[in-house]
Amino acid sequence: MSIKVKTDKIPVVLIYNVNPEWTKEEKEETVKLSEELGQALQEAGHSTVCVAIEDQDMESRLSGFSPRDYIIFNWCESLPGVAHSEWMVAKKLEKMGYAFTGADSGALKLSQDKHLVKKMLKDAGVPTPEWLLLDASEKFDWRQYPAIVKPVYEHCSEGIDSGSVVLSLEEAKERVNIILEKYNQPVLLEDFIDGREFRVAIWGNDELEILPVAEMEYSHFKNVKDRICGYDAKFISGSEHYEKIETLLPAPLSNKELSSIEKICKKAYRVTGCRDYARLDVRYRDGIFYVLDVNPNADISEDASMACAAQTAGFSYGEMGSRIVRIAAKRHSLWTISS
Repeated sequence: MSIKVKTDKIPVVLIYNVNPEWTKEEKEETVKLSEELGQALQEAGHSTVCVAIEDQDMESRLSGFSPRDYIIFNWCESLPGVAHSEWMVAKKLEKMGYAFTGADSGALKLSQDKHLVKKMLKDAGVPTPEWLLLDASEKFDWRQYPAIVKPVYEHCSEGIDSGSVVLSLEEAKERVNIILEKYNQPVLLEDFIDGREFRVAIWGNDELEILPVAEMEYSHFKNVKDRICGYDAKFISGSEHYEKIETLLPAPLSNKELSSIEKICKKAYRVTGCRDYARLDVRYRDGIFYVLDVNPNADISEDASMACAAQTAGFSYGEMGSRIVRIAAKRHSLWTISS
């Protein structure tokens, strides 16, 4: 019979993926960001080892770290060389017996399918924009514009730019065909909520806590097609969207609005099986908050919205990482933790 030990100084193995097809610069940036998080965890009191996952043989890379002695901080977005495989990383960790941060394999697999997520949200009464699922064999009619066209299985806004927002059936058909051809997967045609946009960071399991809500401010962009946070806005430094979308943190929300967005986001977090932490993308129109996307294991780079929200709430970068580790450690057979 094991006896749990109360400690906040939990040893951590931080894993992150480095994919062989990436450029040298992309690999260097990933290593840099991962080491920054590792150093922050060290400063927060956790003995931390950073391990790059560079191929599908995770088992060999982790063979020196007993599941009894470590928490895995899972910062892998994929198994290198395998598309849409974030959930497979968690599956391997589960099979190896590790306690690890973030969502389990089932929730991560669900999150890859935007259509299934939307169905679950709608069935649970969580507002989400109306949509149509399309594939190459279908003809369709859609009369609600503006609308937005998205690939179903991509994430990090892959496939989303100003051309994604369409204003007519002709534009919609053209964009759907472009996405079908480029990504070879089904497409979502969705009501475009041309309203305020928010990033909502949540952490916890039994009890959920909403961190200060961030608003993406689009006043610079007069064309409705440009009022989106697409791939360029997130990853292309120097692009107009990267430079001109402003972040308001905390977002200017009334008490009534804040209560509403918190209630909706907590329900979406539960419905989609999020664990430990997540970020939700939300838009507001005509008094309704619509959940656009649920991001378990969201980006927690120091300049990303979750870390910025935590900092606004009074947590340093290392304290944020430590809080996530301690939440996950409650699932470990050895430690009891006060989060």
